[in-house]
Amino acid sequence: MREEALDLANYVVEKGRRLGFDEVASIVRISRRVMVKFANNEITVVQNWMDTTIALYLVKEAKCVLTRLVCRTKNDIDRALKNVYDHMAHVEPSALYAPLPEPNGKTLEGLTDPKLVQSLGTTIEVVPQLIDEGLREGAQRLAGTFHAGHRIKALVTSKGAELSEEGTFIEVYARAFYEDNSGHWAWTSTKFNDDRVLEVGRKAASYSKIRLPVTRIEPGRYNAILSPLVVGNLMSYVARAASALATMLGLSMFTKYKPGTKIGSEIISIIDEPRDPLLPNSTGFDDEGIETRTKYIIRKGIFESYLHNTKTATRMRGQLTGNAGWLQPHPWNVVVEPGDIDEDDIFCEVGEGIFVLNNWYTRYQNIVEGQFSTVSRDVVLYVKGGEPKSIIRRVRIAEVFPNLLNNIVGLTKTKYDIAWWEVKPPVRVPFVIAKNVLFTRPEV
Repeated sequence: MREEALDLANYVVEKGRRLGFDEVASIVRISRRVMVKFANNEITVVQNWMDTTIALYLVKEAKCVLTRLVCRTKNDIDRALKNVYDHMAHVEPSALYAPLPEPNGKTLEGLTDPKLVQSLGTTIEVVPQLIDEGLREGAQRLAGTFHAGHRIKALVTSKGAELSEEGTFIEVYARAFYEDNSGHWAWTSTKFNDDRVLEVGRKAASYSKIRLPVTRIEPGRYNAILSPLVVGNLMSYVARAASALATMLGLSMFTKYKPGTKIGSEIISIIDEPRDPLLPNSTGFDDEGIETRTKYIIRKGIFESYLHNTKTATRMRGQLTGNAGWLQPHPWNVVVEPGDIDEDDIFCEVGEGIFVLNNWYTRYQNIVEGQFSTVSRDVVLYVKGGEPKSIIRRVRIAEVFPNLLNNIVGLTKTKYDIAWWEVKPPVRVPFVIAKNVLFTRPEV
């Protein structure tokens, strides 16, 4: 499939140059995927896909067009290129235009699991085992998704990039129910691992079966324990805010917090990690053919690096970071460096506060200030004397990211690799303890 992908990408560039475009780049992705959905302890949906998508970047006289095709034929490519060329007269020159760079990227090896390549369909046989594991742990019902696949990526540019890469991925999440309570867990990797899949069911169930009195809290500031599900969601917002384009458009808190500025506690470090062979978004080259590299976004509380492509680096007089996006620079995988707390000791460490397992509906109220809110999902525990004392049904965290980052006082040694619909891109994160976090109650 790599040869097929490279052939299509080369065809786009050659055809586009012959047609009269000044610059052409193409990314062809061929994927083979399987998804299993389950609910009420039963598999409800099994889906299989094999698809080809072609992303095109086309430039004529500093006018830039990005488009995407879902196809596998060169006739489709011909029509798309001709259609764009015929409409270029109606496109305004880009204020951010910069020429494509000379490529220096290299293929990153070790991203593929032979089992997922050769026996993708049979990996779904682990799903009933996941359900059984959750039931044995004490849950009454489980629901969730198992998603895995094999992906090929090929990049060709008119500046000489001709690169291809392949990888596999697996994303699993489960929600477990016991009476009125629910628990959740998720896991991701490039490699299939039965034990990790079963752990998703087991951990989700262990949280769902907690039996404590139900209580309400008054809105106010509390010490908080945030699980890796919450940390992954929130820190991915922080990482995406480091996109140089977002800062240029005034759509990021890093518009006002420049590199070298203290924005968090000295124990918090956030890394853009594109080269770890176990994290599914890892790659050796970005969309412009530039080599990726591991970099700190925040190092020991200090904002360190914007994420650049050629356009933003040219405008801001910065250095390429290997994070293109033809339009928007972005992080690949987000890693939060661990601390020194044992996971079993987190309740004792916080003493009194609120444990939040999961969250969703994270929204900005003021994007430049980093002011956000997010609503809890699944079990929330009130902790006192180092022990869970009661269950809180729903709470909202209403905070400002710099405040939250500055108030982080502890991180666990153990980290978890997670991706699901509320955690994108993939993350590797610990449990986090933060002081003086503002909690309110949702209106509904």
